[in-house]
Amino acid sequence: MNSSSEVLIIGGGAIGLATAIELAGQGVQVTVLSRNFQEAALQAAAGMLAPQAEGLAPGPMLDLCLQSRRLYFDWTTRLTTLTGLETGYWPCGILAPRYAQDLGSMQQGQGREWCDRTSIHHHQPDLSAEVIGGWWFPEDAQVNNQQLAQVLQQAAHQLGVNLQEGVTVESFSRQGNCLDQVNTNLGPWQAQTYLLCTGAWAGELLPIPVIPRKGQLFAVQAKGSPDHLQPLRHVLFGSEVYIVPRQTGRIVVGATNEQVGFAPHNTPAGLQSLFTAAMRLYPPLQEFQLESYWWGFRPTTPDELPILGESPYDNLLLATGHYRNGILLAPVTAQLITQLIVTGESELPLTPFSWQRFLDGRLVGK
Repeated sequence: MNSSSEVLIIGGGAIGLATAIELAGQGVQVTVLSRNFQEAALQAAAGMLAPQAEGLAPGPMLDLCLQSRRLYFDWTTRLTTLTGLETGYWPCGILAPRYAQDLGSMQQGQGREWCDRTSIHHHQPDLSAEVIGGWWFPEDAQVNNQQLAQVLQQAAHQLGVNLQEGVTVESFSRQGNCLDQVNTNLGPWQAQTYLLCTGAWAGELLPIPVIPRKGQLFAVQAKGSPDHLQPLRHVLFGSEVYIVPRQTGRIVVGATNEQVGFAPHNTPAGLQSLFTAAMRLYPPLQEFQLESYWWGFRPTTPDELPILGESPYDNLLLATGHYRNGILLAPVTAQLITQLIVTGESELPLTPFSWQRFLDGRLVGK
């Protein structure tokens, strides 16, 4: 039997690590089990913090995302203060260029403003001549996901979280309506409370409708002088592709959205679709140095909302299914799940994100 903790977190991605840090800050003894920290969607993402650019409909999901975006500056500042490492948080705003066929409604809304052809090309020079306007989201932002992954692991380590890599959870054992232990490739682990944060793999341990959506991405290195490495001023959220500039001159381009299970590897078709769409939106990209390409798996539910809070077992909580918004929702998820564990209730209602919304089967096959 491995040593027990007050809380055992299964999964070492953005959600699992952020929650471990929040719990440890409250004095809770935490263990995190991860099969491979590099497999997490956190490692493969582009790091956009884009609740408004994503076009989320008004409701509980948008409210949750906006709340998490509000937390981001203070959250990343605390992480940097603790570790001395930068997260790459950059409140650069997001520009959503549009072609003529994409215009649709041009009504103004809170947190966005419409840019005509002249103003959008002033916002970002060298956009395609096909771009005739677009939306400007000044409050949306980005974080460097790879830097954030390093910071989260370091912060967890410094706060005394027991990080265990190479541990595959194979099944749960229960007594009555409570988990008794989790069974792993390295033997059983026990805790008072368990938290499932395995992202796209959550459905392998519980009969909840979380499936992988594969995303392929690539990165280029922008040309430029040392004092102007990055020609892109903002994230570009196009109708076919997104282009995310880093302050170092790196540019991340993504992402496909494929229902192919856990099929690995990049494909010529996937990358070609990204190359074509990215060069159409921002033509200078075709001259930049191709740096790398990779893929990852988004944890997706039928209604594309996360599953948060209680589970079928009294001492097991769920925090999975965040789809495109796992990095954005890490601070608020960590805060709410910690409140639930420590006090028994959360500041925001989690009913809209309950696993029980799938019980009648209406959403399972959506």
